[in-house]
Amino acid sequence: MILSLIKILLFVVVVTALTFGATQLMDVSGGATIAIAGLEITLSPLQLAFGFVALIVLVWLSLKLLKFLVAAFKFLNGDETAISRYFDRNREKKGYEALAEGMMALASGEGHLAMTKAQRADKLLKQPRLTNLLTAQAAEMTGDTQKAEAAYKTLLEDDKTRFVGVRGIMKQKLAAGDTDTALKLAEKAFALKPKHAETQDVLLKLQADKSDWTGARATLGAKLKAGHLPRDVHKRRDAVLALSEAKEILDDGKSIEAREAAIEANRLSPDLIPAAVMAARGYIEAGNARYATRVLTKTWAATPHPDLAAAFAEIVPDETPAARLKRFKALVKQAPDHPETKMLLAELHIAAEDFPAAKRALGDLIDVDPSSRSLTLMAATERGQGADDIVVRGWLARALTAPRGPQWVCDTCGHIHPAWAPTCDNCKSFDTLAWKTPPAGEVAMPSGVEMLPLIVGQIADTSDEAEVTDAEVVDAEVVAPNDDK
Repeated sequence: MILSLIKILLFVVVVTALTFGATQLMDVSGGATIAIAGLEITLSPLQLAFGFVALIVLVWLSLKLLKFLVAAFKFLNGDETAISRYFDRNREKKGYEALAEGMMALASGEGHLAMTKAQRADKLLKQPRLTNLLTAQAAEMTGDTQKAEAAYKTLLEDDKTRFVGVRGIMKQKLAAGDTDTALKLAEKAFALKPKHAETQDVLLKLQADKSDWTGARATLGAKLKAGHLPRDVHKRRDAVLALSEAKEILDDGKSIEAREAAIEANRLSPDLIPAAVMAARGYIEAGNARYATRVLTKTWAATPHPDLAAAFAEIVPDETPAARLKRFKALVKQAPDHPETKMLLAELHIAAEDFPAAKRALGDLIDVDPSSRSLTLMAATERGQGADDIVVRGWLARALTAPRGPQWVCDTCGHIHPAWAPTCDNCKSFDTLAWKTPPAGEVAMPSGVEMLPLIVGQIADTSDEAEVTDAEVVDAEVVAPNDDK
């Protein structure tokens, strides 16, 4: 509307200027005399002005005619397309100008203008490979998904633009939440251009979401081969995929194949805690305690974790507390100063009823890095040493408000998971879960300590029939015990 008004005003200004100019020329006296072969022609200033304009037009028409005569001469000499090219040249020029203007409008965020220019360019150029892409992107910008999809489908008809069409429809399906169709389109796009980085990333994410671990490993290998992934990152992520594949095989009841897949995952990434646990349990099932011990101690040296200790305990499940404490020395010496090692030693000593040693094992952990688990262990040692109930309750009260310690936290969105998974439940990012302490104030599922229900029970059974606080009962219910160590 505003553009039309501007055009009307501009036309009025031009007409007014021309009228004013012609009036001024008519008022000018004198003129010019042209003598040709004895013939004299006298022209007024206004006639001279019109004559000058007419001369310019005549020269322009003469040049056009000359170009047409050249094209006709070429046609007569065997160039069958010379005349058609002459008439198409001007139309193509206007078409490319419209295409360029449409691209600029698209880059500027003017979707409707880009759509208009795309339609004009399509009419003038007859080059769908150029104009359909502009039309599709302009339609997406304006929210016309049907027109965009129709334009992308047109691109599928040409081998040179098929990949662009498949990729465009794939992105539309992703935006609409149709991941099944998007996965098929991603596979098609990957087949057309296996080295395209964005397509590899989309396909890998969709395959991971659909638990297609075999396909995801193949895609990951293609990323490595194309140079889009460092070798060390590839090994880590391939291990994650191998572990996920092993878990799926195990769910199908194929224990031998699952054990082999878990061992492969552990070989690819020895510091991947779930892979080490699964591989160790596979070795235990096969009766190979030495290999299970080697896997767990190697991973404990990199990242101590309660699941590793639980699996280490499963190697000899029926041993006495004293024998277990002795055997665990091979594990705890790998990272003696780590908080997890200190708490593990405290638990082992408590199980052996050596409470002073348990207290020494905790050391200054409750002061420098207190957690609900370490404080609960301190309560257990105090109870074992015969401390008053008020002392034990004091430690339990501190445990309720203390940080929960390391958890499986997504590095991308910060979501806390109760157990490791290959993809984040919240943001669906792949291989982003890390065992670390979440930021202060985050709500987490606490690591369990098997001592707490026993302690609460002992307090409840004391001779003076002391009441257990509501907070202690709640804590006893929500803290799940660890696996046997």
